[in-house]
Amino acid sequence: MRPLATALRPYAFAVLLAVASAVVAVSVAASFGLPLRDPDGIAGPAYIRLPLIVVLFLAADLLPRLLWRRRAPVRRILRERLSPERLGLVTAGMASFYISYVAYRNLKGALPFARPQVRDEQLVRLDEWMAFGHDPAELLHELLGTGTAAYFLSSVYLLYLAFVPLSLGAALVWGRSVRVGSWYVTALCLNWLLGAVSYYLVPSLGPVFVHPERYADLPETGVSLLQESLARARLEVLADPSGADAIAGVAGFASLHCSVVFTAVLVAHLVGLPRIVRAALWVFLVLTIVATAYFGWHYLVDDVAGLLLGAVSVVIAERVTRRAGPVAGAEPEPARELERAAA
Repeated sequence: MRPLATALRPYAFAVLLAVASAVVAVSVAASFGLPLRDPDGIAGPAYIRLPLIVVLFLAADLLPRLLWRRRAPVRRILRERLSPERLGLVTAGMASFYISYVAYRNLKGALPFARPQVRDEQLVRLDEWMAFGHDPAELLHELLGTGTAAYFLSSVYLLYLAFVPLSLGAALVWGRSVRVGSWYVTALCLNWLLGAVSYYLVPSLGPVFVHPERYADLPETGVSLLQESLARARLEVLADPSGADAIAGVAGFASLHCSVVFTAVLVAHLVGLPRIVRAALWVFLVLTIVATAYFGWHYLVDDVAGLLLGAVSVVIAERVTRRAGPVAGAEPEPARELERAAA
């Protein structure tokens, strides 16, 4: 068995990103007198939800091996699947992701104070230019309708909230090698950091928050309730920055929904996941892009920027985790495949 410090080397860059993001988040919060907050999810605090997901994935990994172990001793299976090295890798990946995510959310929450002047009107005009003089949301409402499509796309959009932690757990526990897990985790950490940078470069709220009348015909869905909740939270934070319990979580450019899902799509292709998984991820990505415009979360350029951000994160993460050292087993050269596909 390798020393734990050596085994954790593929996660070195992810840990570095997490520490750097945390330092920046603390500095920005202190500059504006804002408290640091641990963002809660629908299913409870992330520091409870994420470890629970890992436990469930570990259980799903162990149970079939224990039930159909043939002649393999239980002790040997437990020793291999729950070794200190393996658990250390999972913990390092989960901690890097969680710290980066919390830092990202707090940086996003400080945006109204650090960059109060938004650029939505310029983005509205760019949106209409990209849609040949039309409002993209209105075109989608006419094409898809505002009934069944709204409920369906709402479910797709909200599925992202479960997709991110579940895909993280799958990569950490079920990844075919250490490098695959560290690659995906590092790419997610890069998504959070680069996403926060994009918010500060082009501060914006998103179409539905500046022109809500364009979405008045949509029925009440999980997405509309979430949008109302975010709008209220932003006003509460602006009114009482230190006393509000919420985080101002409204920002448009770039779309992190698109970037993270595209990251998963690219990694799935480059590590050779089953065709049905790759196809399902492509469908999810396309529907997510449609949903962002349909509900007014993002402008078209936000989605394009999100796709670019996701691709950059995948390439950088692959390079830095590859340099961490070889891993056992034959693996494709994903960076070369990505470069050939882009050529």
